[in-house]
Amino acid sequence: MPPPMQPLSTVEQQIVAQLDEQSEAAIAMLERTVNINSGTMNPAGVRRVADVMRPEFEALGFRVRLADQSELDRGPHLIAEREGTQGRRLLLIGHLDTVFEEDSPFQSFERLDERTARGPGINDMKGGNIAILYALRALHAAGALENTTITVVLTGDEENPGRPLDISRRDLIEAARRSDVALGFETGSSGTDHDFGVVARRSSTSWRLTVGGTAAHSSGIFREGVGSGAIYEAARILTAFHEELRGEEYLTFNPGVILGGTELSFDAAEGRGTAFGKTNVVAERAVVAGDIRTISDEQLERTRDRMRGIVARHLPHTSAEIAFTDGYPAMAPTEENHALLRQYDAISRALGYGAVLPFDPGGRGAADISFVAPYVAGLDGLGPQGSGAHTVRETIDLPTLNRATRRAALLIYRLTRES
Repeated sequence: MPPPMQPLSTVEQQIVAQLDEQSEAAIAMLERTVNINSGTMNPAGVRRVADVMRPEFEALGFRVRLADQSELDRGPHLIAEREGTQGRRLLLIGHLDTVFEEDSPFQSFERLDERTARGPGINDMKGGNIAILYALRALHAAGALENTTITVVLTGDEENPGRPLDISRRDLIEAARRSDVALGFETGSSGTDHDFGVVARRSSTSWRLTVGGTAAHSSGIFREGVGSGAIYEAARILTAFHEELRGEEYLTFNPGVILGGTELSFDAAEGRGTAFGKTNVVAERAVVAGDIRTISDEQLERTRDRMRGIVARHLPHTSAEIAFTDGYPAMAPTEENHALLRQYDAISRALGYGAVLPFDPGGRGAADISFVAPYVAGLDGLGPQGSGAHTVRETIDLPTLNRATRRAALLIYRLTRES
């Protein structure tokens, strides 16, 4: 049973009207930022987008700074803040970077028709950044930002975060510690007769399996003193992962790269390597790299323990070890997150857009909001909708930019009026 709709107040109607007047200006600002290459590995381009956005937030009364990340070879985070004593303290999250680097053929905004435009990062997530900005502009025009506490963090490296993460995500986490609610503006999504909000995201952890065997002529494989070789041991482990761990809700584990033979080299950062071996030589080495995605820290720890146990059951005359590297933490589906979604759903229906339902966390990847999930209630997927993200076919459904901005503005308005 959906919560009762709260009709729009006079101020809320003014906010919506202001957004409707600014819809074409919002698209023009989107075009301006899309036309600046800001691939993650182009820090100068990321900074240029930040330089475009900075005065826009300053004009709304925000104090703005750029958090330098040059030591991590990444562009800066834009952090805009204002402080007050009214309502809940909000953290609005976007990102300045895209997956399209300077050598990509996909570099510019293109209007395809009345409702569709194409461009690099147009919905992931420069459209979300514009939704944040124009929601705040409409609230400012209505005098609704006065005495509120709102922090905007547009990270410079969401698509490929700088390492170590405790440095690259330090500013974001510190902002979360000063907030009550986080709203993420990653790409929105829809079903046949409803839209979705994201109350949970799975974690992303990488793993690396290193296997050793005894080199010998292949005629001696399986014999005492030779054993099964590194490749058979790697195959045993992967098969056991598949058979013993597969099927648990929200748990996936994927071996993405495998190399084996007498000699090999593997560059984990680049995800590439080389292997040398002969068909008549028992493999001495193997390496496998992959990822794990889970819905909670508990599920992750339990899965890692089970994987370690499988790895330890060596075939004769082989060795193996597995190492894990944490990436994005999980955003668990808490009751506080669901409460935010119910509030957002009521706003959507009051605006005539229909229901907003929780998105299946098995269908979304990790995002920056996951880093703040331990500290605040959160809701993500509040950006405009589109298709083809991370490909040269990336588009935005332009009417959903105004829709997303309307809903976000009213959610921000109501949250900053709550005790």
